[in-house]
Amino acid sequence: MSDDAAPERWSADAGERDVARLEIPPHASRERGFEIYCSLAVKAQGSGEAWHELRVLVDGALAWSRRVSTQPSGRDSLDVRLRRQVPAGQPLRLTAVAQTQRAARLGLVITADEE
Repeated sequence: MSDDAAPERWSADAGERDVARLEIPPHASRERGFEIYCSLAVKAQGSGEAWHELRVLVDGALAWSRRVSTQPSGRDSLDVRLRRQVPAGQPLRLTAVAQTQRAARLGLVITADEE
Protein backbone atom coordinates (compact mmCIF):
# COMPACT_ATOMS: atom_id res chain seq x y z
CA MET A 1 0.00 0.00 0.00
CA SER A 2 1.34 3.45 -0.83
CA ASP A 3 1.95 5.80 2.08
CA ASP A 4 -0.84 8.19 1.05
CA ALA A 5 -3.55 5.53 0.53
CA ALA A 6 -5.87 4.81 3.45
CA PRO A 7 -6.50 1.11 4.15
CA GLU A 8 -9.72 -0.15 2.59
CA ARG A 9 -12.64 -1.39 4.72
CA TRP A 10 -15.56 -3.23 3.17
CA SER A 11 -18.63 -4.77 4.81
CA ALA A 12 -21.95 -6.44 4.09
CA ASP A 13 -24.73 -6.92 6.63
CA ALA A 14 -27.40 -9.46 5.65
CA GLY A 15 -29.41 -8.97 8.84
CA GLU A 16 -31.59 -12.04 9.45
CA ARG A 17 -31.21 -13.35 5.88
CA ASP A 18 -29.26 -16.55 5.25
CA VAL A 19 -26.74 -15.27 2.67
CA ALA A 20 -24.35 -12.31 2.82
CA ARG A 21 -22.36 -11.31 -0.26
CA LEU A 22 -19.47 -8.89 -0.52
CA GLU A 23 -17.63 -8.08 -3.73
CA ILE A 24 -14.48 -6.00 -3.49
CA PRO A 25 -13.61 -4.51 -6.87
CA PRO A 26 -10.11 -4.92 -8.31
CA HIS A 27 -7.37 -2.39 -7.77
CA ALA A 28 -5.66 -1.55 -11.05
CA SER A 29 -2.09 -1.18 -9.83
CA ARG A 30 -1.38 -2.98 -6.57
CA GLU A 31 -1.78 -6.24 -4.68
CA ARG A 32 -3.82 -6.04 -1.49
CA GLY A 33 -4.07 -8.21 1.60
CA PHE A 34 -7.35 -8.48 3.52
CA GLU A 35 -8.34 -9.84 6.91
CA ILE A 36 -11.86 -11.19 6.49
CA TYR A 37 -14.25 -11.57 9.42
CA CYS A 38 -17.59 -13.40 9.16
CA SER A 39 -20.07 -13.63 12.01
CA LEU A 40 -23.42 -15.40 12.42
CA ALA A 41 -25.53 -14.59 15.49
CA VAL A 42 -28.46 -16.83 16.46
CA LYS A 43 -30.90 -17.61 19.26
CA ALA A 44 -32.39 -21.04 20.01
CA GLN A 45 -36.13 -21.42 19.32
CA GLY A 46 -38.50 -24.00 20.75
CA SER A 47 -37.42 -27.32 22.18
CA GLY A 48 -35.26 -30.04 20.74
CA GLU A 49 -31.79 -30.08 19.26
CA ALA A 50 -30.82 -26.73 17.78
CA TRP A 51 -27.78 -26.06 15.63
CA HIS A 52 -26.33 -23.35 13.44
CA GLU A 53 -23.89 -23.55 10.55
CA LEU A 54 -21.74 -21.04 8.70
CA ARG A 55 -20.02 -21.63 5.36
CA VAL A 56 -17.66 -19.09 3.81
CA LEU A 57 -16.82 -19.08 0.12
CA VAL A 58 -13.95 -17.06 -1.32
CA ASP A 59 -14.15 -16.51 -5.07
CA GLY A 60 -16.71 -19.33 -5.25
CA ALA A 61 -14.58 -21.94 -3.45
CA LEU A 62 -15.40 -23.22 0.03
CA ALA A 63 -12.84 -21.70 2.41
CA TRP A 64 -14.38 -22.63 5.78
CA SER A 65 -17.39 -24.48 7.18
CA ARG A 66 -18.59 -25.31 10.67
CA ARG A 67 -21.81 -26.59 12.30
CA VAL A 68 -22.23 -26.37 16.07
CA SER A 69 -24.97 -26.96 18.62
CA THR A 70 -26.82 -23.80 19.60
CA GLN A 71 -26.81 -22.86 23.27
CA PRO A 72 -30.35 -23.40 24.61
CA SER A 73 -30.66 -19.99 26.26
CA GLY A 74 -29.57 -16.55 25.11
CA ARG A 75 -27.58 -15.59 22.04
CA ASP A 76 -24.97 -17.75 20.38
CA SER A 77 -22.61 -17.08 17.50
CA LEU A 78 -20.19 -18.60 15.05
CA ASP A 79 -17.26 -16.46 13.89
CA VAL A 80 -14.26 -16.91 11.63
CA ARG A 81 -11.28 -14.83 10.50
CA LEU A 82 -9.44 -15.52 7.24
CA ARG A 83 -6.65 -13.76 5.36
CA ARG A 84 -6.42 -13.44 1.59
CA GLN A 85 -3.97 -11.79 -0.80
CA VAL A 86 -5.61 -10.26 -3.86
CA PRO A 87 -3.44 -9.69 -6.95
CA ALA A 88 -3.64 -6.37 -8.80
CA GLY A 89 -6.51 -6.36 -11.27
CA GLN A 90 -8.47 -9.12 -9.46
CA PRO A 91 -11.71 -8.71 -7.48
CA LEU A 92 -12.39 -10.52 -4.20
CA ARG A 93 -15.81 -12.19 -3.94
CA LEU A 94 -16.96 -13.30 -0.49
CA THR A 95 -20.12 -15.22 0.40
CA ALA A 96 -21.28 -16.29 3.87
CA VAL A 97 -24.09 -18.85 4.00
CA ALA A 98 -25.97 -19.59 7.22
CA GLN A 99 -28.17 -22.55 8.00
CA THR A 100 -30.06 -23.23 11.21
CA GLN A 101 -32.28 -25.82 12.84
CA ARG A 102 -34.53 -24.67 15.68
CA ALA A 103 -32.54 -21.43 15.87
CA ALA A 104 -33.42 -17.94 14.66
CA ARG A 105 -30.83 -15.97 12.70
CA LEU A 106 -30.22 -12.62 14.38
CA GLY A 107 -27.43 -11.34 12.14
CA LEU A 108 -24.99 -12.31 9.42
CA VAL A 109 -22.06 -9.98 8.67
CA ILE A 110 -18.92 -10.00 6.52
CA THR A 111 -16.15 -7.42 6.89
CA ALA A 112 -12.85 -7.17 5.04
CA ASP A 113 -10.08 -4.90 6.31
CA GLU A 114 -7.01 -4.20 4.24
CA GLU A 115 -3.83 -5.02 6.11
